[in-house]
Amino acid sequence: MIFAGIAHLTFARRDFQAQVPDALVEHGPLDRDAVVVASGVVEAALGIALVALPRERRRIGAALAAFYVAIFPGNIDQWRKGRSAFGLDTDRKRLTRLFLQPLLVAAAWWSTR
Repeated sequence: MIFAGIAHLTFARRDFQAQVPDALVEHGPLDRDAVVVASGVVEAALGIALVALPRERRRIGAALAAFYVAIFPGNIDQWRKGRSAFGLDTDRKRLTRLFLQPLLVAAAWWSTR
């Protein structure tokens, strides 16, 4: 989580922008880069919290699972719009990615119980 958060803010910033849904930036106050930065900060904070607050592990795990659910529309939008990022350069790869997201949600939930 910490690494992924740092990636949002640095070397993978452009790739993460491909996952920001059009509707979010067309009807909201933020642009794609601001959404990526904000989600990167949240992701890094959740990672740090998992390490720094072991007694809150269950709550943080629930928050992490909710975070993964919240960003899922971005993965759907990336697939629907055919945006390449992170090596997801075909519709098949982007579709496969959609089926992996529920596994991330489950892993966040299960590993913190």
